[in-house]
Amino acid sequence: MTYSTTLDSKSDGGAQAIIDVAQAAVAPQILEPGKVHVIALGRGEFRQIDLTAPEHTGKPPRKTGTTVVRDVDSFLAYFDKHGDNNTEVYADVERRTITAVLDAHTAEDARWGSHRLELRLRETSAWRAWTSADNQLVTQGQFAEFIEDNLVDLVEPDSATMLELAQSFEATTSAEFQSSQRLDSGQRTFTYAEEVQAKAGHKGEITIPATLVLALAPFEGTERYKVTARFKYRLDRQKGELRLGFKIERPEDILTAAFNDIRTLIDSDVPMAVLNGASASR
Repeated sequence: MTYSTTLDSKSDGGAQAIIDVAQAAVAPQILEPGKVHVIALGRGEFRQIDLTAPEHTGKPPRKTGTTVVRDVDSFLAYFDKHGDNNTEVYADVERRTITAVLDAHTAEDARWGSHRLELRLRETSAWRAWTSADNQLVTQGQFAEFIEDNLVDLVEPDSATMLELAQSFEATTSAEFQSSQRLDSGQRTFTYAEEVQAKAGHKGEITIPATLVLALAPFEGTERYKVTARFKYRLDRQKGELRLGFKIERPEDILTAAFNDIRTLIDSDVPMAVLNGASASR
């Protein structure tokens, strides 16, 4: 930006010549980045040079952007580095995210609110495996394969018992299931008959438990939670086919409990209360 000062019309014309000579005699100066300078152009004219922009200083004017982390430890590490006593933290239970507005407004002054930290929880592969198979009835072979692949998550019955049960289902895929009976314990027994080389073969029974108890971590970086699933089945007596599955009891409640535990961990470690909701849009 250039602006001028005008000499009084009554001033001696020689005065301007003296000023011009004096300005021309001034030695050149190096302009310092990060400051606003005013330089004389001669004949009463001046120019303002602003060197405060990032391209001159080599530094951004302020911290901006949203950093995404996946666990509580990472959230707290970043918060400790960039947060202050005026930072605001929000827990959004519907989106299952926790957001820190690191440069939130203070009580007296407005701030930019554009430097943010967000914990976006990601479901574990184990949780996804069980919930994707939830309430699905599949063949004996498919069910046996699923149980074998996920034995590590089983608590009751234990993995050895469930492995034996899975192997029994695999061994009877060609059998004809004829009836089922509910036991006093809540378990259910299925009776089957198996032909051997087109001749009458042997008969047998398979007993399945009423429920499964699992230990699953819903989100990466969290503890494992007790999860109960009820066995489900469908017996087609005309075809002699048995389909099996399970129904997880209230999986959404488990996710909510895990999220609330994470919120409590963060709330106990940051100097401000974690608010229930979402921050204002930028």
